[in-house]
Amino acid sequence: MKKKIIRVTTVPISLGGLLQGQLKFMSSFYEILGVSSVGVDNKLKKVGQQEKVRVLPIEMTRKITPFQDIKALIKLYKLFKKEKPLIVHSHTPKAGTLSMIAAKFAGVPHRLHTIAGLPLLEANGLKRTILNTVEKITYSCATKIYPNSFGLKEIILKNKFTTKKKIKVIANGSSNGIDTEVFDNSLYSQIEKDNLRKTLNISKDDLVYIFIGRIVTDKGINELIEAFSKINKTSNNVKLLLVGGYESELDPLSSKTLNIIETNKNIISTGWVNDVRSYLSISNVLTFPSYREGFPNVVMQAGAMGLPCIVSNINGCNEIIIEGENGTIIPVKDSDALYNSMLKFYNNKQHFDSKKCRDLIVKRYKRQVVWDALLNEYQQIDNS
Repeated sequence: MKKKIIRVTTVPISLGGLLQGQLKFMSSFYEILGVSSVGVDNKLKKVGQQEKVRVLPIEMTRKITPFQDIKALIKLYKLFKKEKPLIVHSHTPKAGTLSMIAAKFAGVPHRLHTIAGLPLLEANGLKRTILNTVEKITYSCATKIYPNSFGLKEIILKNKFTTKKKIKVIANGSSNGIDTEVFDNSLYSQIEKDNLRKTLNISKDDLVYIFIGRIVTDKGINELIEAFSKINKTSNNVKLLLVGGYESELDPLSSKTLNIIETNKNIISTGWVNDVRSYLSISNVLTFPSYREGFPNVVMQAGAMGLPCIVSNINGCNEIIIEGENGTIIPVKDSDALYNSMLKFYNNKQHFDSKKCRDLIVKRYKRQVVWDALLNEYQQIDNS
C-alpha cells in the first residue's frame, strides 16, 4: 500500500499549472491527494483529471481574511487528522501558513513547504512586521523548507526566518523545472509564425520584445514601458508584446503607463493566454524587469524557446541567466539600464546564440531533473 502525500496550494492554477505533471509523476510512487480552492469553473476538479489524482476543495484566499483563514485552518486540520499522511507539502504563501500550522497540530510527521517568492520583500512598516511574523510561524511549523532558488535561500537565512539545518534547494532550483519538449521553437513552422505576426500587425522587419506575466507594477512594467517608449521614439520597427492579465486592485500600474499602453500602436497587449509558446516563437528577446521572484518559469520557458533574456538582478533570474551567454542582468527598478540593454540588443541582436540559450536550460532545468530530485527527497524522508 502506497504511503500518502498531500500537496496543498492556495488556488488550483498553482496545483495544476505551476506544478503541471509533477503530481501525476509522484502518484506512481505515492498516493497523492491535491488540496486547493475550487477555482473558477471548478478548476480543481479539472486538475484532478489532468494529474490523475484525488483532489479535495478547501477554500483559501490570497489576501488577509482572518475569518475565512480560520475556517480553512480548521478544515485542513480535520482533513489531515482523517487522512493521516506521511507528508504534507505546501506551495504558495497562504496555503503554506495554514497547512503547516494545521499539519503540525494534526501530528503529521513531515511538513514540507516550498518557497517560490517572498512578497514581503516589497512591504514596509507594520505590514512588513506582520508578514515577517507570519513567515516565521510558517517555517517554525514546517520540518523542511525548500526555497526554489539559491538566492532565495540566502534571503531567508539573512532574515533569520529559519535555520540552515531546515532549509534546502532541490536540484538546481525551480519548483517544477521546464518541459523542454513542449517549449521548443522548432515545433512552430515559419508559416505559423508569419500568420501570427500578420494577425498582430507585426512585420518581418520588426524586432519584438516580449514580456510574459502579470501586467503589474511589481513586475517592472512601469520601467519597461518607459524604456520601450524611449527606443520607439527613434526606432519605429520595434514591437512590445505584453502577454498577461492586469491586476488593477492588487497592484495597479501608473496612469502614465496605462495611457502609453493604450495609445502606442507598437505596444500589443494580448491579455491572459493559456499557451504562450506561439508568442515566444515570434519574439526576439524576453524583457523581464521584475522586482522579486522565486524562480520564474517564464525565463526558463523563453530560454528553452531559444530567446535571450533581459532580467533584473533578483534571485532566480540571476541564476537562470548567465551574463553574456543567454542574456543580460540589470539593476532592479532601473529604467535607464533596461533601456540601454534593450537598445544594445536592437543594435546587435545576433550577439546571442539561440541554440546556446536553449541548451543551458535543457541541461540545468529540464523537468525530469527536478522531479527526480524531489522524489529522492521524499524517499529519503520515507526511509528516515
